[in-house]
Amino acid sequence: MSEIKKIGVFTSGGDAPGMNAAIRAVVRCAVHNNVKVAGIRRGYEGMIDGEIQDLTARSVANIIQRGGTMLKSARSKRFRTAEGRQLAFDQLKKHNIDALVAIGGNGTFTGANIFLQEHQIPTIGLPGTIDNDLFGTDFTIGYDTALNTAVEAIDKIRDTAHAHDRIFFIEVMGRDAGYIALNSGLAGGAESILIPEIDDDFEHMIDKLEGALNRGKLFSIIVVAEGDKAGGAFKIAEKVNEQFDNIETRVTILGHIQRGGNPSCNDRVLASRLGVAAVNELLAGRKNEMIGLVNNQLAFTSFNDAIKGSQSINKELVDLIDILS
Repeated sequence: MSEIKKIGVFTSGGDAPGMNAAIRAVVRCAVHNNVKVAGIRRGYEGMIDGEIQDLTARSVANIIQRGGTMLKSARSKRFRTAEGRQLAFDQLKKHNIDALVAIGGNGTFTGANIFLQEHQIPTIGLPGTIDNDLFGTDFTIGYDTALNTAVEAIDKIRDTAHAHDRIFFIEVMGRDAGYIALNSGLAGGAESILIPEIDDDFEHMIDKLEGALNRGKLFSIIVVAEGDKAGGAFKIAEKVNEQFDNIETRVTILGHIQRGGNPSCNDRVLASRLGVAAVNELLAGRKNEMIGLVNNQLAFTSFNDAIKGSQSINKELVDLIDILS
């Protein structure tokens, strides 16, 4: 018999579409197993301040289709200190919470890993980030929705680029990872992508632009990850203008529009599967692991490996953009 009588669930770091679906799955699976569940608002910061309330199956009604997170999210400098973590632990004990489900990314799991080592609170992590950059899962909660948002925007901008014979630089999120840029660029028919994982992408883009202009093609779509080494979209457009005096450029920053909106079907299903698995595995004795999906099967990765590991860009997709453009 599991000694876990009450589970706390929280979201931390940047919000991602599908987090609400994951919260719903955790709550309803806990209720199904006759285990109490509490929602912790504002991540680790709310944990320290005791912003904790019991949840029932009705508490999570009508949220599966909503973006954002009903539990809010926040950064917490206090949780980075031993004193802050002690305050958080005291609040968990005060509310009789025996285990945690943490929904977030690397920062969330780093905090959970330290917290578990210090206070032995069993914790399971769910990968919730639009960047799709966590080791141990093929897809993260929120990535599919963000990707589709980016593709829809690129499609609309392409119409204007074609009408006015302009080169558009579209900046998408991805400070350290280029998954959104790579896949939205491929799906949106971009002529080039610039991502953090490729060192010479700017020079390669210049060569392709020159070739296109020589063929008489005057409009192009260039998708830029915000963390690309050549700089953001504005800086890259400025560099291009310095090299070509016969083109007209425009820049569009998609920004936080990629975080919001109703989660896609894929994100709702992924979040639901992982949320249920998190509760079941906690009750089975697992802890200190992230649950992801690899080859459409549940996969378990220790927090240490999830934090230290990295996803590698699929070079085949990079080559496809060159071939198809």
